[in-house]
Amino acid sequence: MTLNSATQLEPSEPQNESRDIRKTAIDPNFWYPIARSSEVKSGKVIASSFAGHPIALVRTRSGELFALENRCAHRQIPLHHGVVNQNTIKCAYHGWEYRADGQCVSVPYIDVCKKTPNSVRSYPSREAYGLIFVFPGDPALSVSQPFPEVPSANDSRYKIRYLDRRVDCHYSFMHENLMDMNHQFLHRRLMGGIKTSFLGTRQGETWIEADYTFTRATGKQPLGELLMLGKRPKIKTGDKDLMTIRTDYPYQTLKFWTAGSTHPALDLWNVYIPLDDKQSTNRTFGLMMIRRPRIPGVIELFWPFITWFTNGIFAEDRWICELEQAAFAEQGADRNQEIFPAIKLLRKILVDNGQPTPGLAD
Repeated sequence: MTLNSATQLEPSEPQNESRDIRKTAIDPNFWYPIARSSEVKSGKVIASSFAGHPIALVRTRSGELFALENRCAHRQIPLHHGVVNQNTIKCAYHGWEYRADGQCVSVPYIDVCKKTPNSVRSYPSREAYGLIFVFPGDPALSVSQPFPEVPSANDSRYKIRYLDRRVDCHYSFMHENLMDMNHQFLHRRLMGGIKTSFLGTRQGETWIEADYTFTRATGKQPLGELLMLGKRPKIKTGDKDLMTIRTDYPYQTLKFWTAGSTHPALDLWNVYIPLDDKQSTNRTFGLMMIRRPRIPGVIELFWPFITWFTNGIFAEDRWICELEQAAFAEQGADRNQEIFPAIKLLRKILVDNGQPTPGLAD
């Protein structure tokens, strides 16, 4: 796409949208992972958060998992400092004891008075795919809101790599980064010369997906890509690889089919969890599912190298997204001059389905 001087926007002109995308809060009325299952051991409690709301994740000695506001109703002491009993948690300060629904069931020094202190907020919680999910919005909606389906995570033909990293940027930058495959220049050191071909989009009110294919412009296929996806065809006609990236609010997926294949060689599921109340940081959770080769054990043998290679890609993406967040913070508004159709449509999905960020709304 070529822009002439008449169609270019001034560098200081913000995007024409109903709300600044970086001042748009994620809708809490969805199921969100906030920890790995392996983080919460039996009889332990850990601290987590969602958009500035502190959450304590408790796994009782009987194995029950529950999520509570991470503040004792008495003196507001974080409950993650407390002691887990068979089915409850006790605050570390005075021993106020809470069950899974947040109700305080015991205050050691006033039990004889039969008084019932205030409870703390409880969050609907579920465990799946090795992740702990909570519903941070209206609890009444948790029953009707569909739980995310990730079929490949339960398919033995795929090996899963868990992605879990903090990125100091607004979640919208992460959606844009993955959706926009035109940024392969960023990964030139690891990927070599890749030419991206955009094939088009499909969209609805809450989702958008974009298709791409790729050819190698310079250099050889990197070993990390070869181990993950197999040898790429050099022909420029006939069957081609296909990548489909989809934001189905608030989740994001990437599927990669090698030329002529009926099943994806790579199936990625991502979600970006705001940590602070301004939503300027996020914890990215992902399930990267790689199709196992026909030869048993091969993927395990090369898994350390695949991990190294993908870590390099993720590190570059984190670096660039954090630079975008720094530019937003410096200017106080989103002034990105977007020209790529898929990203312009994606931005609208994120703004239309999000909410004003408290303290940042225009």
